[in-house]
Amino acid sequence: MTRVWLPDAPDKFGALPPGIEADVWAGGEDLPASADQVEYVVLPFGVKPEIIRKIGTLPSLKTIQILSAGADHILPHIPSHITLCNARGAHTASTAEWTAGVIIASVRNFPRFAVAQRDGRWDYAQSEPVGGKHVLIVGYGDIGAAVERRLAGWDVTIERVARHARDGVRAIGELPELLGSADVVVILVPLTDETRQLVSKDFLRAMKDGALLVNAARGVIVDTDALLEALSSGRIRAALDVTDPEPLPVGHPLWQAPGLLLTPHVGGAIYEGRERAYQVVSQQLARLAAGEPLRNVIGDRGY
Repeated sequence: MTRVWLPDAPDKFGALPPGIEADVWAGGEDLPASADQVEYVVLPFGVKPEIIRKIGTLPSLKTIQILSAGADHILPHIPSHITLCNARGAHTASTAEWTAGVIIASVRNFPRFAVAQRDGRWDYAQSEPVGGKHVLIVGYGDIGAAVERRLAGWDVTIERVARHARDGVRAIGELPELLGSADVVVILVPLTDETRQLVSKDFLRAMKDGALLVNAARGVIVDTDALLEALSSGRIRAALDVTDPEPLPVGHPLWQAPGLLLTPHVGGAIYEGRERAYQVVSQQLARLAAGEPLRNVIGDRGY
């Protein structure tokens, strides 16, 4: 029998496959009595770093499964002998919906009209069309492909960028020559040493005047001071679901930055989000019971 820890009642993950025994662990300091036997742990949302490090010392533990796609907040606390798996796919649709939504809202001036509605003003204004825009997706993985599918009917041109070039996808090293032609730049890269502050002052300067920056990845991928300077000049616009720092403190200048549509890290925050992540876990448990390789394994580079 393989002992696993789940963050919720086992029936929330469907029928457990033969050979799997589960305990419920909600992420607290008090661990189940099976701490010496557990081989596969699903980390609940919001587990403190010191608890993650404690889990990493369990003698039989082989795999830690997270319920999010991003693993940057977990990786520093996981010993190298433990496999880390993410919930790739669980939040793809919702994050892609957010991305497509803020592109359309920003280009068509919806934030301006929402403010006017709040103030009771009839603020007629024209806007640019979405159709005809050149969209550069930086980080073309599962979510990037889903964004492209959702924009397919809007008559936009899509350019794709990933860490390595492949058919139809440019290498990230080509960004300097691609940014100047993009009307919309979507950031979907994972956080690694290479992508931290990828969106620097030079990156922003290379963007064309009037372009829209969309960040649905991690806040620290963008240099906040450089972005504030670019927004304050009116040269570009931005839509952010993530910020640095996060949560954004009261009085931070980003709250008042012109041309910015800001949401509080809600790209994956849909009512069905937890259930979709649990479906990924259920599939992993079936593979574990069958002795098959687990999916969504995170390497030491984070992707």
